[in-house]
Amino acid sequence: MLTVKRTALAVMMISALLSGMANAAEKATPVFTPEQEARIGEVAKDWLIAHPDVLVVVSQKLQAQQQEEQQRSMTAAAIQNQAALLNDKGTPSYGPTDAKVTVVGFFDYQCIYCARLAPELEKIIKANPKTRFVFKEFPIFGQRWPASLSAAKTGLQVWQQKGADAYLKYHNALYATGHNEGKLTAGDISTAAKAVGLSAKTAPDVQETLDGINTLAQQLGFSGTPALVVMPATGASADNVTVIPGFTSAAALQVAIDKAAVNGEK
Repeated sequence: MLTVKRTALAVMMISALLSGMANAAEKATPVFTPEQEARIGEVAKDWLIAHPDVLVVVSQKLQAQQQEEQQRSMTAAAIQNQAALLNDKGTPSYGPTDAKVTVVGFFDYQCIYCARLAPELEKIIKANPKTRFVFKEFPIFGQRWPASLSAAKTGLQVWQQKGADAYLKYHNALYATGHNEGKLTAGDISTAAKAVGLSAKTAPDVQETLDGINTLAQQLGFSGTPALVVMPATGASADNVTVIPGFTSAAALQVAIDKAAVNGEK
């Protein structure tokens, strides 16, 4: 299936190139007769069919160019939305408020890749005590699995009612259940919330915060989870901001933190 998609992309790219050549030819003095042009087209088509590896190479190059453009676009959007990423008081955070570097993560408790990222992130948090970590509850599976949305709301309530340490404990406890992709239960959420002392009777309304996170994710071009942004508190630029739209390792995340630290200590 992937090969077919790449071939289709390559055909589109080659078609666009041939179209551009045709338009240019219309403006210039004709070099070939219509019959000759038709024959050249047939020969080129037959050659490409006989050498499909060329289509794969072209499609790979096109895909790489698209990814690079997407990365530049997301990085620019992150810099433009730095205040929303770093300064939303309704969003949970852990670490010093005056940190030189911040790691912002968008995640869903039902996302299997978020679950795989959780232990990697735990390693990074322990290894970087001077770095601040911001947790954007982004329950993209809320309509499919109600526990996704419920867990996100409860997490925000824990943050607002009990603070950073309680939130991180709740956050890690849900991933420690190993219940993702629709397996998280109301019992799992209740157990984790009770363990950190959340009072359901006085839990605040957090819908506005969730709506704001969803809007921010759209502005950044994030359609899935996990998604990470690593940036310095000041002097953010394309050279020191890293956007990671997907799973990553602790080692890769550390590289991003080190890059952002050019403006100060980690």
